[in-house]
Amino acid sequence: MKIILTNEVSGLGAAGDVVEVKDGYARNYLVPRGFAIRWTKGGEKDVEQIRRARKIREIATIEQANEVKSQLEGLRVGLKVRAGEQGRLFGSVTPADIAEAIKASGGPDVDKRRIEVGSPIKSLGAHQVTVRLYADVTATVDVDVAAG
Repeated sequence: MKIILTNEVSGLGAAGDVVEVKDGYARNYLVPRGFAIRWTKGGEKDVEQIRRARKIREIATIEQANEVKSQLEGLRVGLKVRAGEQGRLFGSVTPADIAEAIKASGGPDVDKRRIEVGSPIKSLGAHQVTVRLYADVTATVDVDVAAG
């Protein structure tokens, strides 16, 4: 099945790309979650609009990515969450929470879809997350999760 990606999907492509995938993968996973739309002849207009929006928010050059990487790696991000007595969180810390905390700490604006949390953050303390900035450029950000 031919689809148009509306978000970046790792291993498949970036927003605005037209890709061919198995029918079940598109029908059961990509389309219902909003990662893609079905390709149609009229959908070519949508492709250009998606690509323009992606170009506005994406990091254009590797130099720009390295600059953002140095800003992120020199940053200490603090995050206040609700927690129980043993230090277990009520829920977990999401990439959207981390993106907000980076911005509140004086860091650059980071897209939540570029933040990779290895295992779910469900406890207080120091944690590390990875931010994919460019094809070969990733930054490691220290996140301090505290009860608040």
